[in-house]
Amino acid sequence: MLLIRRFEEEAARAYAQGKIGGFLHLYIGQEAIAVGADAALHKDDYVFQTYRDHGTAIARGMTARAAMAELYGKDTGCSRGLGGSMHFFDVENNFLGGYGVVGGHVAVAAGAAFKAKYRKEDRVAVCFFGEGATNIGGFHEGASLAGLWKLPLVLICENNTYAMGTPFHRTSPSDTITSKAAGYGMAHDRFEGGDVEEVQTRIAAAAARAREGGGPTLIEIMTYRFRGHSMSDPGKYRSREELEERKKHDSVHLYRERLLKVGVAENEIKALEKSVEDEVMDAVQFAEQSEPAKTETMYNSIYAP
Repeated sequence: MLLIRRFEEEAARAYAQGKIGGFLHLYIGQEAIAVGADAALHKDDYVFQTYRDHGTAIARGMTARAAMAELYGKDTGCSRGLGGSMHFFDVENNFLGGYGVVGGHVAVAAGAAFKAKYRKEDRVAVCFFGEGATNIGGFHEGASLAGLWKLPLVLICENNTYAMGTPFHRTSPSDTITSKAAGYGMAHDRFEGGDVEEVQTRIAAAAARAREGGGPTLIEIMTYRFRGHSMSDPGKYRSREELEERKKHDSVHLYRERLLKVGVAENEIKALEKSVEDEVMDAVQFAEQSEPAKTETMYNSIYAP
């Protein structure tokens, strides 16, 4: 969680300095979900994210170097510098994107789950999205087929209470996202996402059900982002008091306190923090010194010959 937090803080700094172009959607405040989910999954499970994808990719094993270089638009980035913030991809760690079309990736994840079931693989597909995505056609198409065919799919809604700048009660006719699960004949779960160990336990249960043929699960994890929707969003639709109150439940700080309470020494934690700091600053230096994305890579990979 700390690596994700520090990585994104440095990414924000570089963006403000004009070193990163395009959009930058930060995951700060939601780290416990990515880390807890990864701990619940097998390394060969498929993972899909929407555009707030940095944290999930790093939790799956993407290096900070590859992630930062991608933000900088460099050839050493995870998508050879052609994708940027919203289009991370890491085949080796079965992180299959990073999608900029809200909700569209749910249908793609359902396809990966279908492939796993068709080939009788011990794999599940996990798809993350925000609450706003559940109002999009792609979500309903993917959920419908997953429920109909009992696919090994875990749908995880990271409900951070704001779809861009619009509060949840103004975007959804239902009080919860999980109430939509009944329409697709799938199991559901709903909980607060600040405790990384609880996240692991609850997602592991859904993944186990999927592996055993029990079909998909829709999980709604209540969370909160500390930054705006993107770097261009000052977040004026919420009060300072609301933001400060939510920061009191910051999972990164709370877990540090928990480690101290269970007997981990302060110097061990500081050594870990130093290691994370070194890794992030190394990633920044690596990105700044790498070669820019190459035109021939674009022609060979984006456009068909």
